[in-house]
Amino acid sequence: MSIKNEPYILVFGVSVYDIIGFTYQNYKPQDSNPGNVRVSFGGVSRNIAENMARLHVNTKFISIIGDDEKGRSILKAAEKFNLDMNDSLIVEGESTPTYMAILNEHGEMESAIVDMKITDKVSAEFIDSKADIIKNAEYMVLDTDNPVILEYILTAYKGETKFILDPVSASKVARIKNLIPYFHTIKPNRLEAEVLCGFELKSTEDVRKAGAYFRSLGVQNVFISLDADGIYYNNSESEGLIKAKQVPVVNVTGAGDSCVAGLGYGFMHGLSIAETVKYAIAMSAITISHAETIHPDMGQAIVEQYLQRMEWTEVSF
Repeated sequence: MSIKNEPYILVFGVSVYDIIGFTYQNYKPQDSNPGNVRVSFGGVSRNIAENMARLHVNTKFISIIGDDEKGRSILKAAEKFNLDMNDSLIVEGESTPTYMAILNEHGEMESAIVDMKITDKVSAEFIDSKADIIKNAEYMVLDTDNPVILEYILTAYKGETKFILDPVSASKVARIKNLIPYFHTIKPNRLEAEVLCGFELKSTEDVRKAGAYFRSLGVQNVFISLDADGIYYNNSESEGLIKAKQVPVVNVTGAGDSCVAGLGYGFMHGLSIAETVKYAIAMSAITISHAETIHPDMGQAIVEQYLQRMEWTEVSF
């Protein structure tokens, strides 16, 4: 069977081994504090990939990890969800990207260390060794963590697949403003969209103006996340705004990642743009209802349950 026979979506980006220490009370610097330590797997791209794999979307994830126990545990976790990481770069003698933080009794960060040195090992040669995987993907999801490699992928493989952008942050997306015309789909939040289009989004008309601007650059699908105000969408067929009513919030971390995964699900299943937005919002609602970055029960069943009981406010322009 050729690669192309079974359609898949490709995600490229960093996997992060997260170590978070939570103090019980009265954090004391330069001292040993009673508390608990949790280990989890993170990284925007990895979270997107896992969320899609949990929905039984055929997902390939190209990442970079070290040949250490942390990297092996990430690979083992991927197998559990049928997430294909077989084409990842495993660097001998290097540490898997790691984030270690200490939070005080109020949940505020006191200190953190980020070990991402290994990401420098990703090269154009490595990307080209995965040319067939890239060219045969229905879509390829990218983030803004490595602007140099991002630009190489977009320019070297223009027209070979359809690129989806998760901007990650306003500061990071500012570095790749010139690359927006290469993307088939973008999903900025309000602040990221303001950075990309150069003006503030204070009103619905401002948001629509931004959507028209991105479309004029050649972007086929524009999604702008407006937090509690919903998601604005614009493509060649329709333009509108969809908002979910009364969504309880426990932890907003990971909401954007699951939203992009929902867009990927919609694309791979041929949903309309409005249906795709609702799927993405439902996944975000599920994510923010739990303390974990990825809801432990994330899957098609729970998303369908949410879609059936959620109430929507929809506006078409």
